[in-house]
Amino acid sequence: VQLVESGGGSVQSGGSLRLSCATSGLPASRYRMGWFRQGLDAEREGVATMRFDGNTRYADSVKGRFTISLDKTKNILYLEMDSLQPEDTAMYYCAADLQRWFLPPSLARADFSYWGQGTQVTVSP
Repeated sequence: VQLVESGGGSVQSGGSLRLSCATSGLPASRYRMGWFRQGLDAEREGVATMRFDGNTRYADSVKGRFTISLDKTKNILYLEMDSLQPEDTAMYYCAADLQRWFLPPSLARADFSYWGQGTQVTVSP
């Protein structure tokens, strides 16, 4: 499994960005995927995750602002981010889990085995 993120950048508070994660090697079903982020001197935290059947889960801090989706025809995972705030500044990572696919979507970093290299998002006041 390979994951390659793109779409990060610098925006002002209130702006929007869409992150993309190009995937390869994923099965047609039985997986979970997600977006995590890690700010400076902070732990990596789950932002939004989904299961192959479309079930999603969001961190409270991004509910109503971020949307995770998967284009199965292109094998690309997206994270649409609206109303961005300075506290959203972080390196954003795409992740995949092929072992616990039968469980609900998870925001736990330990549940994911495959990771991309990350894409930086910076939000200025």
